[in-house]
Amino acid sequence: MTLPPVLDSFLQAFIPLFVAIDPVGLAAIFVALGAGVPTATKRRISRQAAVTGGVVALAFLFLGRSIFAALGITVSDFQVAGGLILFILAARDLVHSAAEEPAKIADDFGVVPLGMPLIAGPATLATLLLCAQTYGVGITLAALVANLALVVLAFAQADRLGRWIGMTGMRALSKIVSLLLAAIAISMIRRGWTGP
Repeated sequence: MTLPPVLDSFLQAFIPLFVAIDPVGLAAIFVALGAGVPTATKRRISRQAAVTGGVVALAFLFLGRSIFAALGITVSDFQVAGGLILFILAARDLVHSAAEEPAKIADDFGVVPLGMPLIAGPATLATLLLCAQTYGVGITLAALVANLALVVLAFAQADRLGRWIGMTGMRALSKIVSLLLAAIAISMIRRGWTGP
């Protein structure tokens, strides 16, 4: 059974954005960073993170091409640069040891690092531009909104998810997503290298 073209395009845009944003991995990070933070503060931080990530992603979706024109760079240039950064981030996450304790950060971590660069990081921004070029701004915007809704849901259920599959399970899922992200990064570099 074939999907209607609009739904097919939506899924084609949604899936790479889902992999780039990684709501499950974000939930694991949110649980780890939010250890000992009161529930009301966690709710405020999750809203703050979603709004920050959403605003940065929307600004880049609509202004990215103008920024490129002003800087004299092409989408192919951004694909190669974004792919390299994305690959480094994915590789770093893949080799990062669970025994290494993250540095203690402030209780108010919604804007940085959750909103940016974790939600609206180089992977998300590069994927947004590529999807907008391939599937159009409307489809890409719908896929972004759907992924941000999943991030909000993942944050809301982070504690429950952490208890259900455990931190080890969440770390394992995050590693799988990082491997997929590395593959997407190589694909971006290849497309940028052979592009116009």
